[in-house]
Amino acid sequence: MSQHHFHGHHQGRRRPDAMTRGIAQLVFLSRWLQAPLYIGLILAQAYYVYRFFHEIAEIFHHPTMDESAAVLLILGLIDVVMISNLLIMVIIGGYETFVSRLRVEGHPDCPEWLSHVNANTMKVKLAMALIGISSIHLLKTFVNSEHHLNEKAVLWQCVIHTLFIVSAVMLGYLNRLLETPAHGPAHGPAHAHAPAHGHAAGVLQPAE
Repeated sequence: MSQHHFHGHHQGRRRPDAMTRGIAQLVFLSRWLQAPLYIGLILAQAYYVYRFFHEIAEIFHHPTMDESAAVLLILGLIDVVMISNLLIMVIIGGYETFVSRLRVEGHPDCPEWLSHVNANTMKVKLAMALIGISSIHLLKTFVNSEHHLNEKAVLWQCVIHTLFIVSAVMLGYLNRLLETPAHGPAHGPAHAHAPAHGHAAGVLQPAE
């Protein structure tokens, strides 16, 4: 009787009340507060499309520019494209990870990396994108150094670029550490059963 009462009391404690369910639902719905942020990033993406074509127009308006100026303009175009790629990665991957499923499985235009995106892979991909953008800015500084050289600015850009590389390496290493335990147990049962089979074979062999 007391044991039945204990189980009933235990089940009653496990069942959340209306207020707990309401708070949990509110917390779960709060993820939609991020949706306007991703819409804002889409607007930023539109601005970078405008800036890209503005840079293209600059090339045609000054067809006789020197080689250094042309290289700087082309590097500016690459910089815009890489920042745009970073925005796409954050918009699609962030929305899929933190807000809601996009439900585009099987779509012919679905990005390949979207099938295995999570918070850890997002950090590594963003770090690699930042390294690429930093490399473009550093290269633009070196190309422009013949016209305007600020040794202190170049030094700080090199330091920041190095920090980006170190951060990306550390994120990749931590991501690998976090993924390692997930593969460890898969081999555990096979090794656990191996001694049992060996022992069984050792017991059965004298019987033969």
